[in-house]
Amino acid sequence: MKEIMAIVRMKKTGATKKALVAAGVAGFTAVRVLGRGKLVDDPTELEKCKRKLLEMGMDEISDKQDTEQVVTEFLDGSRFFPRRLFTVLAHDDDVPRIVEAITKANRTDYGLGDGAIFVLPVLDAYRVRTGEAGEAAIW
Repeated sequence: MKEIMAIVRMKKTGATKKALVAAGVAGFTAVRVLGRGKLVDDPTELEKCKRKLLEMGMDEISDKQDTEQVVTEFLDGSRFFPRRLFTVLAHDDDVPRIVEAITKANRTDYGLGDGAIFVLPVLDAYRVRTGEAGEAAIW
């Protein structure tokens, strides 16, 4: 048995739920979390990311100074961002299919911030309602 933990963008919550259902996942948990990923340290790449993010964040309603501050704090690591954490228990053989479904649902062309997936061993599981244990308790 494995536990799959996937941290995804908030805007990808619906797509991730649909992907998990389409992959045949019997059940999963999702919670709102705050965090940040790997920092970009290449100055050229930082400037490119900053320009791209400013273009995405600017509209006729947004305050330019506020938008620049949010983008700068995102890129320098001083700000946490809301994300969604999905937790799935799966049989070992199902893990590649589930990871692929999550990956396809969350990959973007932004170049950063698409999320992370972790796979951990699970020693045992119990279904409270039926008393099932082990592999039988997860599907």
